[in-house]
Amino acid sequence: MTTNGLDSVGAEEMFDQDGAIFMGARRDPSDCQVGVFGVPYDGTTSFRPGTRFGPAAIREVSSGLETYCPQLDRDLDTLAYADLGALNIAYGAPEPVVQAVEQATARILALGLKPLMLGGEHSITSGAVAAVAREHPDLVLVQLDAHADLRQTWLGASHSHACAMRRCLEVLPSEDLLQIAIRSGTADEFSELHRSSRLVPLHQLHQRLSALRGRPIYLTVDLDWFDPAVMPGTGTPEPGGFTWPDFAALVDALQHHNLMAADVVELAPQLDPSGISSVLAAKVTRSLLLLMTQ
Repeated sequence: MTTNGLDSVGAEEMFDQDGAIFMGARRDPSDCQVGVFGVPYDGTTSFRPGTRFGPAAIREVSSGLETYCPQLDRDLDTLAYADLGALNIAYGAPEPVVQAVEQATARILALGLKPLMLGGEHSITSGAVAAVAREHPDLVLVQLDAHADLRQTWLGASHSHACAMRRCLEVLPSEDLLQIAIRSGTADEFSELHRSSRLVPLHQLHQRLSALRGRPIYLTVDLDWFDPAVMPGTGTPEPGGFTWPDFAALVDALQHHNLMAADVVELAPQLDPSGISSVLAAKVTRSLLLLMTQ
């Protein structure tokens, strides 16, 4: 059975393709390099809900951006990438959602595409990491986030978004996790960060990444890494964050690496009536698309 270029039984039930599409994307993944998909889930949100609306908001505002990126001197118009739609999920407990994300990511990889996931809350990342790490056991996970996300459980849930990196470490054979400029967490989490040398100050980013040249990288971007002044539309804002030039420095560093997969999570668009948070998230997505197709 073939549906929209996805060759597998039940493929037509995996993605909902109603609604907006990310700028310039195709629906058919044939001859594409990247497969974008959304996961509209926020079932474990612990403070302000609404990230289920993030993937649609990113798509809807993306048409307001130029396809050309001056920083990378590359244009999306010259590239082939697919927007496969929103993953069909059952709202409720996170475990079935994480499993569905893993299955969808594996299917995208089987098509020869690099997966780029739009969230949704951060709990979904471990499913995508598990699928990518099966194909690339030496995978390195790079995390942009305000929070360490290393709790074993939070509010009784082991797959809470507050446990995202703990669950990722359990499915990451290399255990190579770089947590970039984390600024919030428990005393126990920060003690572990310092013991493990996972915590990377922004000024050490190029140095730490240079030691990983040639390794496949998964980049997870929790948008609360940005300062609330530029990203108010997120469920757990944390003062003291970063701005676009800081993210641009990471983009510069990643040009010399193999960005195999990525996600952009924790946009809650209704918390920012100005819409600027959604635009920033869409611009992050554009940069990742360009890096993944270079």
